[in-house]
Amino acid sequence: MDESTGQPVAAAGLVLRHREEAPRDETELIEFTAELQQEMIEVVYSPHRRFSDLRDQLLRGRLLVDAEARAVGARAVALATSPLPVSPHATVDPRYTFMHERYGVTAREGLTCGFHVHVGIDSPDEGVGIIDRIRSWLPVMIALSANSPFSNGEDTGYASFRSSAWTRWPTAGPTELFGSAEQYRRHAEELLGTGVLLDEGMLYFDARLSRDHPTVEVRVADVCLLAEDAAVLAALIRALVETAAREWAAGVPPVAVSVTALRLASWQAALSGLAQDLPDPIGGGVVPAAARIESLLEHVRDALEEAGDTEVVTCGVRRILASGSGADWQRAEFARTGTLADVIRGAIAVTAGTPVP
Repeated sequence: MDESTGQPVAAAGLVLRHREEAPRDETELIEFTAELQQEMIEVVYSPHRRFSDLRDQLLRGRLLVDAEARAVGARAVALATSPLPVSPHATVDPRYTFMHERYGVTAREGLTCGFHVHVGIDSPDEGVGIIDRIRSWLPVMIALSANSPFSNGEDTGYASFRSSAWTRWPTAGPTELFGSAEQYRRHAEELLGTGVLLDEGMLYFDARLSRDHPTVEVRVADVCLLAEDAAVLAALIRALVETAAREWAAGVPPVAVSVTALRLASWQAALSGLAQDLPDPIGGGVVPAAARIESLLEHVRDALEEAGDTEVVTCGVRRILASGSGADWQRAEFARTGTLADVIRGAIAVTAGTPVP
């Protein structure tokens, strides 16, 4: 974004070229890649087992991408939507060009930044068993990560408007129970056979088997305003995946919740974030957001303990509950300053690790 105006800048190509041409530390296991629009850039991190290592690399990655953006006259900012109106510019790439032509306004207006967490698996069957068993908990991740209340110059009324905008893509959202890797593959082939999708990369499920890595990829979260929150969510998702893997190995059946009920739970989480009650797809009814999150912490407690993450994740999640998500921060900053440009400048500072008064 342009720091003075808050407007998104079509600078990703310049950033990537500068990154390629600048002297680099060959031990730096952080990559930048292009995305659908030139106003977006993806930062890709290496796998980690320790929370502290991941957190430190997340902080380092944000500083690196911001330094590269500064070199071409822009700033990097961890927001899931642009608060100000924008007409994005397509990345020059045959795949992205086709998407702009094929998917109309959904692609042309698509400027949403998510946070994707990969967790290693031993086999596709284990991965599908995990996907079947984490689906009921994923709306909680939307509420915790919510960081997109503003779009097109106004308050959308959502905590995560990105989540709502993302559902315009044809396969976005929760999935039915698969039961096996074979059934997962059969379902993917059925969808690809409709001719609606460009390729397998457009299977935009809330959680999916990665095409390129032996991982389950959880895709529901907004990019987090704070790197610390991103690390907490990643550790929480790892614990959720580990818990599901153990349940699958033990033959514990997944909870039979309909896709419609999961869509409603995700919609409510996107709308209200942490501010209101959330549906409980497992127990039924609605519960306070804090109670739903505490249930998740209890559900994954053993996995957190074994990873050594109990204290850091529990304290981190409760800190988010107490101080609010990125969406809460943005609204508070807008109430304090009165302009969206000031919100964006504040978010730039937070992304770079500088406290905002």
